[in-house]
Amino acid sequence: MGLRIGNGVDAHRFGPGRPLMLGTVPVDHPEGLVGHSDGDVVAHAICDALLAAAGGPDIGALFPPGDPAWEGVSGARLLTETLAHVTARGYRVVNAHAVVVCEAPRIGPYRESMERSMSGILGAPVGVHATTTEGMGFTGRREGIGCQAVALVESVEGA
Repeated sequence: MGLRIGNGVDAHRFGPGRPLMLGTVPVDHPEGLVGHSDGDVVAHAICDALLAAAGGPDIGALFPPGDPAWEGVSGARLLTETLAHVTARGYRVVNAHAVVVCEAPRIGPYRESMERSMSGILGAPVGVHATTTEGMGFTGRREGIGCQAVALVESVEGA
């Protein structure tokens, strides 16, 4: 079968002194997300979904958090590197979709920019939705942001 689907999940806590990047787009918020890279949970979840769909390693194995080469790296760069990995495995991206889980910031004003940016990087449609947890859990307490993503890839003829 030529189609494969993958799922990805990421979460990071808020921390001071960092810009907030979501879906490769800067988002106005008093704190950013703490991580070895830029903490972009949307890009990271999509990377993991793409890697799973292509039968590759997870994002932590491909871009180890202790490796100085990936320190502070952008979600855009990780998506670009992930696309190269997926392509090298003989697949092309059909589409991806992410659901951002947070109480704040509001995702609506940034949704189209995120979709446009990530679609441009991957050369395929990327959708972004958002939800809250109605005050429950770490996202409900506004301690961080989580994201779930799904991706569909198709084997390239002759690969």
